[in-house]
Formats: sequence, structure tokens, C-alpha cells
Amino acid sequence: VEMMWLLVVSTAVIGRAWALCPPQNDVLLRAARGEAVERTPVWLFRQAGRHMPEYRKFKEDSGQGFLEILDDPVSVAEVTMQPLRRYDVDAGILFSDILVLAQAMGVKVEMPGGKGIVVPEPVADAKRAEYVAAIAGHDPEWLISKYLKHVTRAVEEIRAAQLKEDRDVTLLGFSAAPWTLLYYVLGSNSRDDGPARRFVKRESDALVDSLLDSFESLILAYSYAQVEAGAHAVQIFDAMAGGIDPKLYDDMILPRLTRLADRFKTKYPDVPLLCFSRGVANPLETNELLANHYDVVTLETRADRRRHRGDIASCLQGNLDPKLLVNANDNSKDKLLKETANLVSDLGSGPWIANLGEGLAGTEDPDLVAAFVDAVHAPGATAAADADETASPDDTRPLVVN
Repeated sequence: VEMMWLLVVSTAVIGRAWALCPPQNDVLLRAARGEAVERTPVWLFRQAGRHMPEYRKFKEDSGQGFLEILDDPVSVAEVTMQPLRRYDVDAGILFSDILVLAQAMGVKVEMPGGKGIVVPEPVADAKRAEYVAAIAGHDPEWLISKYLKHVTRAVEEIRAAQLKEDRDVTLLGFSAAPWTLLYYVLGSNSRDDGPARRFVKRESDALVDSLLDSFESLILAYSYAQVEAGAHAVQIFDAMAGGIDPKLYDDMILPRLTRLADRFKTKYPDVPLLCFSRGVANPLETNELLANHYDVVTLETRADRRRHRGDIASCLQGNLDPKLLVNANDNSKDKLLKETANLVSDLGSGPWIANLGEGLAGTEDPDLVAAFVDAVHAPGATAAADADETASPDDTRPLVVN
């Protein structure tokens, strides 16, 4: 019996050690570090979920809602694996939500249907804000281990599934950035930034600083835990960077975003860290600063790819418009392939990761998603882009900002 127990334990330890090894397909990791790669890596924001028929069937068969899936590590692993089975992507990303961190500090979240995730009892006054800051900042490692163990367990389940199915690509963990987490905790959402703006204007800088500092420490603890569970890289989403006055963002938010990266890289210097700061007033200036701290910076849809590529030598990520993945008419695929060729041409002269300029919304056509992924990987894609541009001297691409 003792020998059998030792065998079981040893097998588990060996399996976990194997899951923590670099993936067999490490092209994204090498691109993130600025190394030479044999093909352009590609993955998509929100690549798992509503646009996939297998996801909708899984929800129907399991009877689980979105939040119930997030609480079940085995279900999270299944949903994370679905795009890896369907598409030739070079990374999977933990299927989760940025608001799980709110739950860890006692802020309730709900998904009533048709409204996305909401915070029914947001932090709306100074007294509760002080309490939340104290909870988040006192012992963030303990909070993660107690309240988000199911998330780190899900990372382990995903790595086990990847190895079992021989789909050993990079696994990305992720988290909200401090401001984006605060934005939602204060009661704002993608349609209404009023609560966050009013809170920042009304309350003292010291209180806002305290919240952001505490959230920074909590996010770091969460990111560390994902890496320790098997994630190969971490994506930080400052999805609501546009939900605050630009000067306040530059003065109050950006310094913490760069400090977060510096603290992370001090602990895990070899783990790539990716950042997406969306909606800022000056994408190029912001990304130039972030590129000094993050391995990869992401271009949103409106960003000027050529200026970014000309000014930033490190790895860029983005930025196809996901609307091109919605099958609107018979010309949808041709238009997609032309824009993909432009994307390759604009960013392909330096290290980059092909992705979107924002996440999939759920109405995209899986066949067009597959066509995008395959077009990025296709030999001669850069040459095709160059040829197309030579044949069409009038550049009719959408207006972009820096």
C-alpha cells in the first residue's frame, strides 16, 4: 500500500513538472522575446466562447451558465481547449473574466442575462472604498489561494488537457490592470463610465491611490499564481483606459501600469508579459512608454500600425478589426484576406503577434476566423501584401490615430 501511494504521488509530481515545462510550440514566446521565428504566431482575444457552436452546445448540455463554468476547473479547461481544436492558433488563453478578482475581495458580481457581468453593489463611498483597499492589499497571496484556487486549478487542468490531446501551445494567463479593475468595482461598465469618473473626481487622490496600489498587489499575486500553476505568459488588459481623463491616466494610471510590469519581471524575468491599454488618447505615445516595461504591447483597431512599427522595435500585437470576421456578404472572405495581407505588410518587418484590435463579440463566423489564422500562417503572406499594395497606389484603409 505504501509503495502504491508513493507511485501515485510520484506520477502526479512528474506530471505537474512536465506541465510546467515550456510548450512544444513556443513560437509565441520566442516572438514576444524578440527572437527569430519560423512563422508569425497568432491567437485572438476572446477566442473561446460565444462565436463557437461547440461552446453553445457545451453550455446547453452541461446546463451551466457563464459564472458556473468559471467556478468549475474542468469546464474551464474544456472551453479553453475548444478553439485549440478548431483553429491552428499558437496560444490558448485561460477562459475566465477580469472580474473574478472583484470576487476575491468580497465584491459581488452577477450575470443576469443580456447585460454581461455586472456589479450589483458597487463601491460607491469612501468608507467602503477604504475597506476594499484594506482587504485587497493586506495579504493578496492569501486571498488568491483562498478565493481563486479554482482559477489556478483550471490552469493546471488546461495544461493537462493540452498534453493529453497533443495541443501543447503557449498558455496565456491574464488579469485586468489596476485601473480597469477599479473602473468596474466602482460600478462603471462598457456603456457608462460615469460612476468611475465621478468617484475619482469626488474622492481624495490618497484614497484613489490606496485602491490602485492595493489592486496592483492583488493583480501581481494573481498573475504569479497563474504562472506557478503552468501559464507560460501573462496578458494584462487595461480595457477601460479610455474611461478616465487623459491627464489623470498619464499621471496616475500609467506609472502603476509600468511599475506592475517591473515588479512582475523582477520575480519572473523570463516570463513574457503582454499589455493592452485600450482607448487612450495617444496610443503611440502610451505604447512607446509601455514597450520599455512590457515584452509585448497591443495595438487597438484604430492605432496606426506603420507608425507603431517604425517607432517600436520590440514585439507588437494586433490589430485586425474583428468586424471583418462577421460574414456580411459573399465578399467577406476576400475583404478579410486583403486586410490580413495589409496587416502582415504593416507589422511584419519586426517581431509581432497577429491578433485583433479588440475581442470577439460572439457574432463572428468560425470559418472566417479560421481563414484569418491560416492566412497569417500562409507562406508568402508578406509578399502577397506587398504585391497588393504595389498594385493599388491609392491607400483606402480606414483613418487611424497615433
